[in-house]
Amino acid sequence: MTEAATCKRELELEIPAENVQKSTEKIARDLARVARVPGFRPGKAPVTLIRRRFAEDIQGEVLQSLVPEYLEKALDEKKLVPVTRPEVDKVEFKEGEPLKFRAVFEVLPEFQLGEYKNLEVHVDAVEIGDAQVDKTIEELRERAATFVPAEGRAAKDGDYVLMKLTGTPVGVGDPVQADNILCHIGVEETLESFTENLRGASSGETKRFRAVYPQDYPDPKLAGKTYDYSVEVQGIKEKKLPELNDEFAKDSMGEAGGVATLAELRKKIRENLDAAKDQQQSAQAREKILETVVKGHDFPVPEALVEQQMDIRLERVVRSLAAQGVDPRAVNVDWVSLRRGQRERAVNDVKAELLLDRIATAESIDATEEDVEKEIAALAERSGESATAIRARLTKQGALDRMKSKLRSDKAIDWLYRNSRIETTTKGEK
Repeated sequence: MTEAATCKRELELEIPAENVQKSTEKIARDLARVARVPGFRPGKAPVTLIRRRFAEDIQGEVLQSLVPEYLEKALDEKKLVPVTRPEVDKVEFKEGEPLKFRAVFEVLPEFQLGEYKNLEVHVDAVEIGDAQVDKTIEELRERAATFVPAEGRAAKDGDYVLMKLTGTPVGVGDPVQADNILCHIGVEETLESFTENLRGASSGETKRFRAVYPQDYPDPKLAGKTYDYSVEVQGIKEKKLPELNDEFAKDSMGEAGGVATLAELRKKIRENLDAAKDQQQSAQAREKILETVVKGHDFPVPEALVEQQMDIRLERVVRSLAAQGVDPRAVNVDWVSLRRGQRERAVNDVKAELLLDRIATAESIDATEEDVEKEIAALAERSGESATAIRARLTKQGALDRMKSKLRSDKAIDWLYRNSRIETTTKGEK
């Protein structure tokens, strides 16, 4: 693959021997003033002795002193802006010779903006009927679900096995011990070895099996290692949904919900769905427009940005589990596979952001101070903090620029929405 087909760049650089010598001598002199050498009073050892005795330290200081300076100069000359911190390797450092090294980094892609104005997209009409109301009620039941013991039977797919485990490394590794771990068996996210060995297990039973961890496993203590496990099944739990009755209706909407019966809950949900209909349809249209723009452009994206986006998507999954009352740390999930499965979407997310940035520049779209103030005021209203406190915190965290960038992207999406033709299709028209 050519360099132009990726965002990876390499620079082979050379620092003149004269500059290296000057830097070496200065660092040696500075070190000689403070170095303690047996047989000499502090600061009195000859520079030639210091250079021999501390050769490795001096060389390290020279590298730290000269490499960033020459690398920055080369980047400026070539008008390259890294999106990742350059990695320096292939260092050749010999006395009396030029200092040679290679810098490897990624840059933002160069591409021409294609069609993005007057796009035509087709979206499904948001239908509000019994099926949509039923779906919302099921989502409420899922959120209110509890984990109850499954009495008198063995574990089956879909169950949650409560377990205590002890892991002994085969070869290199540290022993593993954990108690009160929930393992959701028979689902894609769970490691296959755990599902296979816990399916059919009963409470009080001990299972022994071997697990091989992949090289890219997120926990470095386990990555690439093999463990023999002894798992004590402490209990088998199943997710129990609340009964669909008037009591559930009251609890699901809270005291301020004004709902006393299941019929009233259905009516309230329908009203809420109707109120949100236009917003849902607008969100669907914006998503389709962005998808169309991304499909219309072919360019490479920085791998580092894709990795960041994969992490963001994985964090959403973790937050979703936590919102359902499930401790992500207590669920035996194959996080590596789950993260890997987000790659294609992450690439499209990065492409979308780069395109929105270019479109915003082309159409002179920017986030004003007024936009920022409105966003901070909205955050303050939701959190109960003062707007001043939120702005101070965002500034300290360096998050204010990220907020401005997000607001600018949102305004670019709004611009695309206003300048696109949106056709709405009902199921009967398809």
